[in-house]
Amino acid sequence: MSTHSAEEITQHMMGFDVLYGLSITSFKADEVRAEVPVRKEICQPFGLVHGGVYASIAESIASLATALGVMEAGDIAMGQSNATSFLRPITQGTVHAVAVPVHRGRTTWVWDVSFRDDQDRLCAVTRMTIAVRPGQAAGPPGA
Repeated sequence: MSTHSAEEITQHMMGFDVLYGLSITSFKADEVRAEVPVRKEICQPFGLVHGGVYASIAESIASLATALGVMEAGDIAMGQSNATSFLRPITQGTVHAVAVPVHRGRTTWVWDVSFRDDQDRLCAVTRMTIAVRPGQAAGPPGA
């Protein structure tokens, strides 16, 4: 896996991750930690963090970790499957996420992502599958 600090990765974030406030707090080959501060813009009408935020965090950190793990081989990574189960709501504070790899294959990597609140209570879990494909240097599909 490429060696990048959590600070370097967070500084280079763009797009949707910036909009909802994703910050990488720790980045290692066997664990990625991230957090998102709760604010009204990421909550659904009843004041709970929107389920899409959890799915977005999981996909972003698992895709990023996979991409950095396969880029030296010239491969790219993208989300393939995202299944999130919600256990208890988060309404204030910070959403804390931890992703750990379950499988690192040739064409897919699988991650488990757990989400906790500021009291360290488990609030949601995601199983995230990331597709690994040849990078642009390999040419178009079927070539």
